[in-house]
Amino acid sequence: MHTDNRNADLVYRFIRLPQAQRKLFLEKLASKGVTLAQLPIPVVRQQVERPPLSYAQQRQWFLWQLEPGSSAYHIPTALRLRGRLDLAALQRSFETLIQRHEALRTTLGEVDGQLVQVIHPRAPLQLARQALGAVDEQVVQAQVALEVEQPFDLVQGPLLRAKLLELAQDEQVLVLTLHHIVADGWSMPLLVDELVRLYEGYSQGREVALADLPIQYADYAIWQRAWMDAGERERQLAYWTAQLGDEHPVLELPSDRPRPALQSYRGGRVSVELGEALSLALRQLAQQQGATPFMLLLASFQVLLHRYSGQAEVRVGVPIANRNRVETERLIGLFVNTQVLRAEFDTQLTFTELLAQVRQRALDAQVHQDLPFEQLVDALQPGRSLSHSPLFQVMYNHQAQTQTQGKGERRSLPGLEVESLQWNVHTAQFDLTLDSFEHAQGISATLTFASDLFDASTIQRMARHWLNLLHGIVADPGQRVAELPLLDDSERQQIVQGWNATQADYPGATSIHQLIEAQVLATPGAPALAFAEQTLTYAELNRRANQLAHKLRELGVGPDVLVGIAMERSVEMVIGLLGIVKAGGAYVPLDPEYPQDRLSYMFEDSGIALLLTQSHLHAALPIPPGLRSLDLDTENFDGYSDANPNIAVAPLNLAYVI
Repeated sequence: MHTDNRNADLVYRFIRLPQAQRKLFLEKLASKGVTLAQLPIPVVRQQVERPPLSYAQQRQWFLWQLEPGSSAYHIPTALRLRGRLDLAALQRSFETLIQRHEALRTTLGEVDGQLVQVIHPRAPLQLARQALGAVDEQVVQAQVALEVEQPFDLVQGPLLRAKLLELAQDEQVLVLTLHHIVADGWSMPLLVDELVRLYEGYSQGREVALADLPIQYADYAIWQRAWMDAGERERQLAYWTAQLGDEHPVLELPSDRPRPALQSYRGGRVSVELGEALSLALRQLAQQQGATPFMLLLASFQVLLHRYSGQAEVRVGVPIANRNRVETERLIGLFVNTQVLRAEFDTQLTFTELLAQVRQRALDAQVHQDLPFEQLVDALQPGRSLSHSPLFQVMYNHQAQTQTQGKGERRSLPGLEVESLQWNVHTAQFDLTLDSFEHAQGISATLTFASDLFDASTIQRMARHWLNLLHGIVADPGQRVAELPLLDDSERQQIVQGWNATQADYPGATSIHQLIEAQVLATPGAPALAFAEQTLTYAELNRRANQLAHKLRELGVGPDVLVGIAMERSVEMVIGLLGIVKAGGAYVPLDPEYPQDRLSYMFEDSGIALLLTQSHLHAALPIPPGLRSLDLDTENFDGYSDANPNIAVAPLNLAYVI
């Protein structure tokens, strides 16, 4: 105990030092083989008149100011109580809890331009009561949702609400709601556990002794800022900067509606059951690969996002409890941190290779888990937008134990049965969040989605695709990611047979370029061509092909004149093909990947009059001396007409020669 006090005094001295001297202090500690992280967090809040916000609280304040009426960052639970409820014991239990955890009697304020925690000496809880009577379950759930969605005032408080919905003399529903600025997902189970223990004692007329809390949340906030300011921020930031780089692409999943300019945080939820057999197979595969179920499920989710988006880099936000210190284990407060885990894909990548990549990045992230996400955002400066979250738009959260406060959980108290109650969720913090839960029967999951972007049916289909992926992964984890099964049998049948029943009669006297010109008149602004990050509408494609066609006409191209085209896949290649046909000519495809001898023969044998190519391919092509060539990636045809060429081309004229 004497050593603990001395160590706490050491950290207290560190916190009281001017910032410029803190690094030197830590260097002296390091020379003795000691780091600040090894030492206890001291009790310092009484010596600080105005405790600062933690970094996570600072971000919550910012989000609340943007949307003060939003319930996206509320942390709720509902408990069905059957039996004789002792209201006096319940009220006293709340009062003890609020005195025990300063976070429950904290509000936020601004003093001299600085955000501070305002810790009130007392904060009596007003236990609201509403008599519902004998109503059906839908009405109960609707009332729970209505209560949970009521906004908080972070300045006025309180930031804990409790409401009793009275269904009968011996049946009530207790709804508890916390704001995220004073709690996290791990806090609510702690609160319920202590509330039940206190009520159990008080309802029987005895005192309850809960273990003392070593610190309060304000102590943690002061310590966290001092630690980060003394060099820990720079050390951990170096890792994350190297990991995430300068480019921060938005993950664009195919959606039912365009992304709105401002997130509404409206959402829905879809449940998924993996079943015992699949869950067991996944656990066994993870063990064989030296990974955890969390790592394997994260990798599978990143595969799903990659296959849906087509993006070679997928970033997912992963929350961590950040309660790896004994002082914070039983403390209500906002400790959770968020890490951004990146996965990189290519066409040859197998799932086992991806899992190894995800495993290593997850392990590395654990070593650098203390950097507050808010500090990472400030340092990387991604493009800010009110339409989506920064650095990642999709989250994955895994619980390796039975879901706390899970569906059907019961607790027996003297004269009272307590059971968790579920209700429909109507909020979403991100575009998409996958939560997975390990339990005795296997693994279950939920997909929470932004209603602004997705319909429930779309997410239900995505859930089926994820299950198909998981079955494919356990069947053959060595498969390439691109070949893992996504579709079920009915979808595959629809694509292979239903959508390919496309036989249609076209006018026999109309050429392909004339059909495109007709489409330009019908839908000029519709997308006609997409490649990589480029998209051309029908009008844009037709205009650029027309300008090239007029240039080709100037160079003598007309009906049955052969024009070679040697290009890599690109927008310019399609413009080249269409421009040749519009000029009346016929194209001769020449693959730059062919062997030199074969290309030389094709140049000579075809007798092409002109070559369309790209500037960087000249060295790789055996272009005959004297053959005129145009580099479509560098040539500018803006001076030529963009009107459709008036060329008499019959259906019997050549279109291409191979």
